[in-house]
Amino acid sequence: MYINDIHILIYVLVGLIGLAVGQFIDLVNKALPEEKKVFSKQFFKEYLKNCKPNYLLMIITCIIYLVLLYEFKISLNFFKYAILAPMLLSVFCIDLKLQIIPNRLNLTLFETGLIFTFISVLADTTIGLNTLINSLIGMVVGGGIFLLINLIGGLIAGKEAMGFGDVKLMGALGLFFGWFPIAIISVLAFLLAAVISIGILISRKKQISEYIPFGPFIVLASFIVIFTPFDLLLTIVFKIFTLGMYKG
Repeated sequence: MYINDIHILIYVLVGLIGLAVGQFIDLVNKALPEEKKVFSKQFFKEYLKNCKPNYLLMIITCIIYLVLLYEFKISLNFFKYAILAPMLLSVFCIDLKLQIIPNRLNLTLFETGLIFTFISVLADTTIGLNTLINSLIGMVVGGGIFLLINLIGGLIAGKEAMGFGDVKLMGALGLFFGWFPIAIISVLAFLLAAVISIGILISRKKQISEYIPFGPFIVLASFIVIFTPFDLLLTIVFKIFTLGMYKG
C-alpha cells in the first residue's frame, strides 16, 4: 500500500523515529538550560532515573515527521526539516518555560543551517551560487530585522524589545529558509504575537508589564512557512495588510 507514492511501512518507520525523537527533545530541554552535555553518560543516567514518557512531545513530533514525509517525500528538504523541527520544538519549550534560548541550541541551528546550505549548493551546482547567496542574505535579513527592532526598542524604551537569543535564532533560520521566506516568518511571528498577546492580556493571565517570550511565535511562524504552499501564504499576508483588498 502506498500513500503519495511512498510505501506505508516507511510511514510507520518515520512515525516511530518521530516518537523517539520527541522523547529525545525532552532530554535536550532538561540538559541545555542547565548547560549540561546532552550526550553525557552521567546526565543520561540521571535522566533515566526520573524519566517519564513525554507523550505530548512524542505525538507532536511523530505527526510533524509524517506530514513532512507526505509533503516532501524522501528528499533533501525532508531531511533538512526533519532535523530542524526538533530544534524548533526545543526552542518553543525552553523559551516558553524559562524565557531563554540557550546559546548552544542557537549555535547548533546555525551550524546545521550552514551544512544544509552547502549540501544544497553541491546537490545542484547549476543554481548553487544563487542558493548560497540566498541563504547568506537570509541570515543577514533574519538577524538584521530583529537586531534593528532590539536597538530601536532600546533607544525608545530604554530596555531590550526582545532578547538577543531571538536575534540569533532568526539569523540561523535565515540559512534554512532564505531571505524572502525569513521575511515572511518575521511578519507572521509579529502577527501571531500581537493576536495571542492581546488574548492573554484580555484573559488577564499576564499583566502588560510582564515579559512574553517571542521565541514560540517564531517557531509557530516557521512551521506555518514549512507546511503552507508559499503562493497561498503570500496571498494571505497581502490580504491581511491590505485589509482584504488584495485580489491576487
